[in-house]
Amino acid sequence: MRTVTSLPQQITVDEHLWIPMPDGTRLAAKVWRPVAADDRPVPGILEYIPYRKRDLSAVRDSIHHPYMAGHGYACVRVDLRGTGESEGVLADEYLEQEHRDAEDVMEWMAAQPWCDGRIGMMGISWGGFNSLQIAARKPPHLQAIVISSFTDDRYSDDMHYMGGALLSDNIAESATMFAYSTLPPDPALVGDRWRDMWFERLENCSLWAANWLEHQRRDDYWRRASVCEDYAAVQVPVLASSGWADGYSNAVGRLLANLDVPRKGLIGPWSHKYPHLGEPGPAIGYLQEVVRWWDHWLKDVDNGVLDGPVLQTWMQESVPPSTAYEDRPGRWVGEPEWPSPNIEFTEYPLGRYRIAEPGEEVAQVALPVESPLSVGQFAGKWASYNAPPDLPYDQREEDGGSLVFETDALAQRCEILGAPTVTVEVSADKPVAMVAARLSDVAPDGRATRVTYGLLNLTHRDGHDDPRPLDPGERYRVTVQLNAVAQAFPAGHRIRLSLSTSYWPLAWPPPEPAQVTVYTAGSALRLPIRPMAGAEEGSLQPFGEPEGTQPMAVTHISPGDQKWTVSRDLVDYRSALEIVKDAGLVRYDEHELEVDRKVRERYGWQADDFCSATAETSWSMSFGRGEWRTRTETRTRVTCTPTHFLVHAELDGFEGEQRTFSRNWDRRIPRDHV
Repeated sequence: MRTVTSLPQQITVDEHLWIPMPDGTRLAAKVWRPVAADDRPVPGILEYIPYRKRDLSAVRDSIHHPYMAGHGYACVRVDLRGTGESEGVLADEYLEQEHRDAEDVMEWMAAQPWCDGRIGMMGISWGGFNSLQIAARKPPHLQAIVISSFTDDRYSDDMHYMGGALLSDNIAESATMFAYSTLPPDPALVGDRWRDMWFERLENCSLWAANWLEHQRRDDYWRRASVCEDYAAVQVPVLASSGWADGYSNAVGRLLANLDVPRKGLIGPWSHKYPHLGEPGPAIGYLQEVVRWWDHWLKDVDNGVLDGPVLQTWMQESVPPSTAYEDRPGRWVGEPEWPSPNIEFTEYPLGRYRIAEPGEEVAQVALPVESPLSVGQFAGKWASYNAPPDLPYDQREEDGGSLVFETDALAQRCEILGAPTVTVEVSADKPVAMVAARLSDVAPDGRATRVTYGLLNLTHRDGHDDPRPLDPGERYRVTVQLNAVAQAFPAGHRIRLSLSTSYWPLAWPPPEPAQVTVYTAGSALRLPIRPMAGAEEGSLQPFGEPEGTQPMAVTHISPGDQKWTVSRDLVDYRSALEIVKDAGLVRYDEHELEVDRKVRERYGWQADDFCSATAETSWSMSFGRGEWRTRTETRTRVTCTPTHFLVHAELDGFEGEQRTFSRNWDRRIPRDHV
């Protein structure tokens, strides 16, 4: 990334401001704005997230907020109620209180002498979610949004559930927020009240894992704040982006297809990161695009921001399987509208272990599969949050426990853009069963790179509102939707479809092993083929070089560590996937705060005992300056029986080396067709 040292306008920074809420709670904000805004008010930009403006998100914030401020905007970065230095308690995600607070923040912004009353909202992940959700509430000052790595569907396309199957990220990310919501504020900003504020959080915190496990079907809990329930509620222009390595690769296309407002979509090869910081590369000059968006919608600049394709995306070339890539080879392609007239959905019948040609007659064959619990250990994360090394590895070992269909070697290059589907006629021998479908690019040497995948809990075959058990032996026609992707398969390679009845630890296994039988007649793989260059491809304007302002200075006092280990004991057949992400001890030089952050995840199982599945996540985060030292430790453990999920959690708070707070939880939650 190129560091910009000269900006169009000189800026000033308010390191800490209090924003009063109607109930008396105060939210903490940091503001970057042009010096000239005191005399000539400018539009405001709000980013509103729980990830601590003072430290944990401070380096990232320092790259884009000063940049936008230097281009004529008042950028306001607010910690959600109960996080960072903001008062109160954060009990869950996307609550009514969170949304009302955001509306009140925008009212406060519009009333400031440096703001002209026109406001944009932006964010990635949580900030992308709530920007879209708050836009649907139509606050009067909000004029446009910029969102990255988000979803419009909290049940079906988030970290919680996929196709009605429980994702292990539901547990891992609930543990993340369990940790983040119990951290202390900085006494340098809140004074002696820091301890009372911290203990209010510790004493009133929520068990996030239980909150999310209590809603295993699409109920009102998930419908609330899912914009897909009413796309027409969004009435402001939307610039939406994501990455193919991210878990949120589908929502950009849905917004383009369903919103009736000015909109643009951008999908690169990236993981869960802003596009100017995109990994795998290439990263792009995203902030330049964001400023153009704001200039047009908040300043009425006629800059052609809507010219060109409605969707611009990175068509990925074939690569060998790897858990990390520095760059993904490919090219930018554009589509004039979405759904695109350039995409031809083509059905490929499934025969006996093969993917047949379109229109080919295939014989009826019954193909049973009962996958070992180990299928999925090389699946990577549901979303590549931090890029390496959480991408899927070579699929050949996974395919050994799967039902595999494969094309002949391709006679010519094949490109797909969109969401593949697999429609199969199936029966199962148990009342609860699942199907995981994986699409892979198989090189001539046999290496298999997973391109995309999808899951379906077969009890959700008719929808997620009212799951129903399977009648063992009865045949059902079901469709598994895979995640959207842009991928080129070279001539000489093969396309492989793999079906398995487990995908642990990415998804929680059914209560017991199930044999699923696939009946080939009428079963098909449907691919979104892009057979020609898009109408906009030849006229695409290249993106600028990634740029931003100088990142905040930090000193790494002690190094971190990172591990991703798969193990198997052949004496008692215990296996595990263990993940370590240790950021090391870091000092923020500007205010001398020292932060140490580490997380360990462990997913264990024994042989093919589906009820031996165990997910454990532990967080340790310490904050200190001089003699002030605190540490918060959280542990979340989820196990199961055939009928229940068992959640055990622990929370400990330390001042220095003395433990001054401790609390344990034990919850037993019925399994609901999961």
